[in-house]
Amino acid sequence: MSSANVLSQLAGMLGTGGIEVVDCSGTLGPDTPLLKLPPELAVDTPKIEIHKISEYDKDGPFWAWNWLKVGEHSGTHFDAPHHWITGKDYPDGYTDTLDVQRLIAPVNVLDFSKECADNPDFLLTIDHVKAWEAEHGEIGEGEWVVLRSDWDKRADDEASFLNADENGPHTPGPTAEVVTYLIDKGIVGWGSQCIGTDAGLAGGMEPPFPAHNLLHKNNRFGLASLANLDKLPAKGAILIAAPLKIVNGTGSPIRALALVPKG
Repeated sequence: MSSANVLSQLAGMLGTGGIEVVDCSGTLGPDTPLLKLPPELAVDTPKIEIHKISEYDKDGPFWAWNWLKVGEHSGTHFDAPHHWITGKDYPDGYTDTLDVQRLIAPVNVLDFSKECADNPDFLLTIDHVKAWEAEHGEIGEGEWVVLRSDWDKRADDEASFLNADENGPHTPGPTAEVVTYLIDKGIVGWGSQCIGTDAGLAGGMEPPFPAHNLLHKNNRFGLASLANLDKLPAKGAILIAAPLKIVNGTGSPIRALALVPKG
């Protein structure tokens, strides 16, 4: 079958609902949860602001539009390799230089939502991934891998979403060994439903923050604050995760969309 025929069939299936488009993004606004860092370590992203320019009034009689104040890594967002020091030297590691061919790919949805509900500090191990592969099939080269934790159900409450106490944040994520295992398989990137791609306690791992450290060291991408992964199958969906083309951008809020076969 030719590529033209494939695209024609895809268009037809989208039109008839044979393929459903699932929104894997949270809303972006003043109440969107944002990462909180220790003040002695770093400066935080400012709170998101939406300012009206005009809405059919004296400042613009026939149109409505706004201007935004928003950090690159706010809400459902994309981490480019240049986001982390280990990926700083890739010339194609910015949002305006990356290879867009890599942004649309099959997605593997690893459902460990029950384990995450029982233990917010749940860590995904190689044994977990291999057991998942034994049931659903191998994770392939050039594919996305995302952890379904159902953490998006907390997104309307920043304190619950960040889930931090005096010992730090308590959110699920991968071990360093899992990140290395997935990189060796040739994945395009890793995604999470939490505030970042790493587990809450990842600062104490070796290396620290292994998802950020190892993914970007190997010119791979990260996705954070994903939503609605419970509407995706374990395999068979296509994920579209395209950042804004920001000059020298280290990341960007995204509208992540999944194409999911029906029936």
